[in-house]
Amino acid sequence: MSAQSTPTPHMIDLILRKRDGGALTDNELAFIARGAADGSIPLEQLAAWLMATWLRGLSLTETRALTLAMRDSGEKFSSARLGRTSIDKHSTGGVGDKTSFLVAPIVARYGLADPMISGRALGHTGGTLDKLESIPGLRTALSLEEFERVLMKCGTAIVSQTPSLVPADRVLYSLRDRTGTVESPGLICASILGKKLAAGLDALVLDVKTGSGAFLRNPEDSEFLAALLVATAESAGTRTVALLTDMSQPLGQAAGNWIEVAECVRMLRGEDMEECADLRALSVALAGWMLFIGSKASSQQEGEKLAAAALADGSALSIFLKMVAAQGGDTHVFDDMDRFHKPGATRIVHAWQSGYVHTMDTTALGWAVQRTGAGRELAGEPVDPHAGIVFHARRGAAVVAGQPLATLYATDEGRLIEAESLLTKAIHFSDAPPASVPLVSRVFTRADAETYLQQRKS
Repeated sequence: MSAQSTPTPHMIDLILRKRDGGALTDNELAFIARGAADGSIPLEQLAAWLMATWLRGLSLTETRALTLAMRDSGEKFSSARLGRTSIDKHSTGGVGDKTSFLVAPIVARYGLADPMISGRALGHTGGTLDKLESIPGLRTALSLEEFERVLMKCGTAIVSQTPSLVPADRVLYSLRDRTGTVESPGLICASILGKKLAAGLDALVLDVKTGSGAFLRNPEDSEFLAALLVATAESAGTRTVALLTDMSQPLGQAAGNWIEVAECVRMLRGEDMEECADLRALSVALAGWMLFIGSKASSQQEGEKLAAAALADGSALSIFLKMVAAQGGDTHVFDDMDRFHKPGATRIVHAWQSGYVHTMDTTALGWAVQRTGAGRELAGEPVDPHAGIVFHARRGAAVVAGQPLATLYATDEGRLIEAESLLTKAIHFSDAPPASVPLVSRVFTRADAETYLQQRKS
């Protein structure tokens, strides 16, 4: 061995150092990412390292190094041949969060390319791929060549990671879900941006959730994650903005798989959906920022106007349907969406008292959705496309005892019992309406993120 050679790290040493509060080098984090990707590091050691990292955290330097190592752990997609500015949106995860199905066709309508590499259900949150695959025939496991063809044809595609694209994240993502190590800002950042940077993005808009349904419920933790994501992505050369958004209740009316897709299609058709005003407002805000930083609008406000117009005139719907067809999906199911929806069991939960819907434990509601069969308990389990919950009353709504509060759709009658129990414990009433919470509480640009992190450091 030459004097200048770097010795191969030993995983047990890295686990112990992180357990004891030490920092890992760029080379050591790259070693972990490679070992996760090629299987050379045993899963039990990766799990131990994840727990040590969850307990001790990652520094800004470690987070950036792990993010780049995840990005470089496999093949990368080049968006240069698309001939368009490449931009994407990513949410940190929530209940009923389905904005991807709205913003992707909106920005494609105005000439941007949105190569969206998405994930499956994680913890109490739903997965974009599980929702999209409720459409019969639709494939999300495309090769990079197929991915590029759909993007060239439609301007957007929503797909899963290929076996060769960010393979380290596929292993660590699954382990985090099974080892109680999801809620770590550094790990979340590296997981999200590893995939996004591997997609060759020019720009990125992030939807960072806070509130009772977010992985990071504390607003300060969510602010830190938003700033961390923006600073890390910008340091890798991707123009990035993050919005801190409310997840103190499910987004929109539906939480599940098919019922969320159907909700979005109705919105893309321009239907008047007052009960889903928050879903529409957030989607328009996210798309507005995407159009602005993608240089298709002179300001975020102009971007919002363009986004709203694409929903109103049906042009975004035509792109969504074109994408579904290009990925093998049967668009005829949208001709009669109620007829296609065939849950195994249905139950209406009625309000058990009069008053105002005061608080919602949205994480518990997410687990209720999972228990209906819409989510999975073990990695690789199938999900029921028709299971889920439709909420008939929003936070702050005045209700009368006996009126419908939610409709549960489950795989079978047995699954309704636990789902209903979780739901009734998660919703609380009061005699007076609760204080309103802004849908978007803060926006982080590069300058905002750098200032925030510097102030936090000092």
